[in-house]
Amino acid sequence: MKSLNPKEITRLLNRVSDGEKKALDELIPLIYGELREIAHRHLLKLRPGNTLNTTDLVHEAYLKLTGSENLNWQNRAHFFAASATIMRNLLIDYARARQAQRRGGGNRPLPLDEATRFIAENRARELIDLDNALTRLAAFDAQKAKTIEYKFYGGLTNEETAAVLGISASTVKREFRLARAWLFGELNAGNFE
Repeated sequence: MKSLNPKEITRLLNRVSDGEKKALDELIPLIYGELREIAHRHLLKLRPGNTLNTTDLVHEAYLKLTGSENLNWQNRAHFFAASATIMRNLLIDYARARQAQRRGGGNRPLPLDEATRFIAENRARELIDLDNALTRLAAFDAQKAKTIEYKFYGGLTNEETAAVLGISASTVKREFRLARAWLFGELNAGNFE
């Protein structure tokens, strides 16, 4: 992630948490670019044939982030961790909708000249499979699942992830490595829901 002024962002987040709506107007220009970078990285995984764009994903995430009356972010890392969770959920909802369309949700079969859409559908399936595996991982080791979520979906560094989870950066590295190995095994074993 880009190095924004974390203290300024944390100060604004605290003001937002205290109910000062004007602080949100000051915060958005500071975080918008970073949210776009996170969204863009994840949308690249869905291309080609993806109809969701970076701006749409950022705006949907922003609406969900700010739509709650109870805005309470501890710091910059906590905010971006919440953003990661929301973007993950939005991407999974999008992938599931694409899968439903592919299974015949009222649409005509895809002609051969739309092969790129087929590739996008397969990537949507992979994203759903990853989400299902993460959900299974969270059932018995929530910390490992959150480590993957924050680093993969949110693009948080080891230090930022450690701050949000209240663990050391070396523990984050270890948890990430173990979780990634577990996910690799799950996804390659075909344990899909």
